[in-house]
Amino acid sequence: MKNFNKKLIVGFAALALCISSCTEDLNTEPKVELSLENLLARDPQAIEGLLSKMYGTFALSGPNGPGSSDITGPDPGETAFLRNILNLQDFTADGMKNRWGDDGLDQLTTTSNWDENNKFFRYLYDRAYYVIPQTTNIILALRNVDVSNEAQITSELRFIRALAYYYLIDCFGKGVIVNENNYGSTDPLPEATRTQLFNYVESELLAVIQGLPQTNGYGRANKSVARMLLAKLYMNAGVYTGTQKYNEALTNINLVINEGGYTLASEFRMNFSGDNNTSPEIIFPLIADPVVSQSFGNTTYIVNGSTSTETMTNIPQNFGTTDSWTGHRATKAWYGLYGDLNTTTDKRALFWRTGHNYEMNDYKAWADGYPSTKFRNTNFSGTSTATSFSGTDFPLFRLADAYLMYAECVLRGATGGSQGQALTYVNQIRTRANASTIAASELTLDFILDERARELNLEGHRRTDLIRFGKFTGSSYLWPWKGGAQNGVSIPSTYNLFPVPQSALQANPNLTQNPGF
Repeated sequence: MKNFNKKLIVGFAALALCISSCTEDLNTEPKVELSLENLLARDPQAIEGLLSKMYGTFALSGPNGPGSSDITGPDPGETAFLRNILNLQDFTADGMKNRWGDDGLDQLTTTSNWDENNKFFRYLYDRAYYVIPQTTNIILALRNVDVSNEAQITSELRFIRALAYYYLIDCFGKGVIVNENNYGSTDPLPEATRTQLFNYVESELLAVIQGLPQTNGYGRANKSVARMLLAKLYMNAGVYTGTQKYNEALTNINLVINEGGYTLASEFRMNFSGDNNTSPEIIFPLIADPVVSQSFGNTTYIVNGSTSTETMTNIPQNFGTTDSWTGHRATKAWYGLYGDLNTTTDKRALFWRTGHNYEMNDYKAWADGYPSTKFRNTNFSGTSTATSFSGTDFPLFRLADAYLMYAECVLRGATGGSQGQALTYVNQIRTRANASTIAASELTLDFILDERARELNLEGHRRTDLIRFGKFTGSSYLWPWKGGAQNGVSIPSTYNLFPVPQSALQANPNLTQNPGF
């Protein structure tokens, strides 16, 4: 059961009493109606609700249901963290495209005409700087009150803050460091470079691993969750800092695999169904619930956005949703990786093809491209009831990803692993998918990049993967509608980072814009 999720309402209510958003001015302490210290002194158990709220902000938009938002935006549903991770990581890449033509989203899906006024850049940036000061505020409050399990809760809050910083590093490459040492400063904080942010997050994760338990409640950070994030930081260190850290990445991946206690789910689809909280593979989920924590920004965005009554039948029965948004389709850059879809045995080739065209001649035409049916709101085991909001959790980290990271590290020369073990892990993933196993000679970096697409697309990793492999910008790899052209064109290297939002530049004169924008 997703018991931790049910505490989100308590968390929203408690936090609403204490603090208001400080994203408009990161150097101003949040307004206080009832101090956190007073709240926790009255009710030490309130810390569980506050902690739940901070976890929930990665999947939900705001404190009062799907029509509310913690940050400013005309459409609250668009402001959710997960929705924007998908927009910026998957729709900017090769596998997925959106057809709505909305200003902002259209520029992401065509990797063209990016500028500092795109609302989706601002939503992700503002959401990160909602999480960062709020977690810091709670950490500081805990220093002045006595609550049970305080050390572990502080470590969890520091992990949540590090996760928000990770996306700033990956997407924008700069920002300001807000922590216990400068929280509430009235002076504009100095700009932190990508390397400075990297070093700070690395130090935070190394510290919190010691304070986190080996196992924790569902949806909460444990040692493996923090190590997985640290491994991802190290995997991309060459991009982030210019210094590769594949040895360090592999060290942490080995610990996740060998000590985490996770196993591959027996069936691939178990990880993406309404009862995926029972999967033994998911290391860290972003929790969804169709009643308790409704959101237009969690997997509702994927399930509803990928279905349409125009071409698809029996949607409530097959996909568990009563609302279809006619929005997202995959391109041949994803489904083409499975070979002939009429004959493939690969169970990961989950696409709706009836009424749709293989070629995406027009990315705004619903019939062009195949909707992905990877995520659904129906239970894998037993019966389920269709709802308008999704109850399928989002697997931000899972074991199959760790296996592929292991293989990539070995192929890139990291010590602490072996080619034989890398091949075993990759073939375990492929066997689970009913795909043919590969020989040692076939295990190359190009194969790993393609296998990551087959296994992990639509899970918020693809843009980062393409950048790490040198395939995102330039012309060495073209995909449908890259650069706004049907067959794809080269895009400038400056697109490896998103522009810093204009609102952030105006709020802090110490921030500078990324090159090319």
